[in-house]
Amino acid sequence: MPRQIRRVGLPSNSPAARRAVIFRDYGAPEARPKVYIHAAIHADEIPGLLVAQHLTRLFDEAEAAGAIDGRITLAPYANPIGLDQWVNSYHPGRYELMGGGNFNRNWRDLTPEAAERLDGKLGRDEAANVALIRETLLSVVEGWPASIEMDAWRQVLAREAIDADIVLDLHCDLESLMHVYLLAAHWPRFADLPSELGSRGTLLSDDSGGGCFDEAMALPWLRLAQRFPEAAIPPACFATTVELRGQADVSDDLAEADAKALFRFLQRHGVIAGDPGPAPEALCEATRLEACDVVKSPAAGVLAYKAALGERVGKGQVIAELVDPAAEDPAKARVPVFSNTDGLLLTRKLHKYVAPGASIAKIVGKERLENRRTGALMEM
Repeated sequence: MPRQIRRVGLPSNSPAARRAVIFRDYGAPEARPKVYIHAAIHADEIPGLLVAQHLTRLFDEAEAAGAIDGRITLAPYANPIGLDQWVNSYHPGRYELMGGGNFNRNWRDLTPEAAERLDGKLGRDEAANVALIRETLLSVVEGWPASIEMDAWRQVLAREAIDADIVLDLHCDLESLMHVYLLAAHWPRFADLPSELGSRGTLLSDDSGGGCFDEAMALPWLRLAQRFPEAAIPPACFATTVELRGQADVSDDLAEADAKALFRFLQRHGVIAGDPGPAPEALCEATRLEACDVVKSPAAGVLAYKAALGERVGKGQVIAELVDPAAEDPAKARVPVFSNTDGLLLTRKLHKYVAPGASIAKIVGKERLENRRTGALMEM
């Protein structure tokens, strides 16, 4: 069947405007595996919008060939609220300007309410448990308050993703190489995703602590398994954040290659028919997010980087200098900024004028850092 297009309206913040989220559906409604993909929940992260357009073409071709074995829902833009935010020709799409905060933080933990409803109802039949948990999680989402646009928007996205087998949340960083965030419980079963994408940083955590969308969809399965250890509860939702390089890395060449990599990943996991071939050799090993150094600016000033993206740096190495433009003596205008670990320089700041305490780089190391606490890792 051809793809189906759904338009889900949001309550309006103004009598003059009404926004909606668009979904493109492929495959039979009850087919498994079910995949949910969206782009630019941070609406100023543009690479995913172009990747979604290339995915649409690939999915259309697969649907026409009868090759969609599972169910795919694609939101080509996840965030109509953020896309519509303009301030003096500048597009600030990371935070909701009505005061709702970061679009990809503080998503609700569904576990407590789901656990209360599931108490005494789960057993050793894994398939039955999965079906019941999905139904319960969906019912929890349906009960969210949704009279305000931001709340309704969160409910709309969660409703589409909460019962999926695979959730792909397409982001980008500032200046960055390709990297992927996964829950450790899904490793190495889904190791082919970063391999296909050519990830230069594959970062594992048990709970990054930010209340991000992908973890809000996947963590209830792990937490319910802890809450009901006697029941057979698998990690039935693989949800991941894919960082499609940096904000300026927007081109058809990159987007088409990324879309084809995601397509092959979905073939390998039974969603789309066809032989994707073996996964490419990984460009990096998976490392713990606690070993990723988030370098902070010691003061306000202009960043002059001394290390390039992809460069391997050593602990104590100067990776940048912070220049005080008001300093009268140029010899005293520069403050060195050091790496706290040995590793690969994965991300840098795109805008080079920074405030004190700003996160200016991520360095992927192997040794856990004392200042990086599990459950409080979303610092950039």
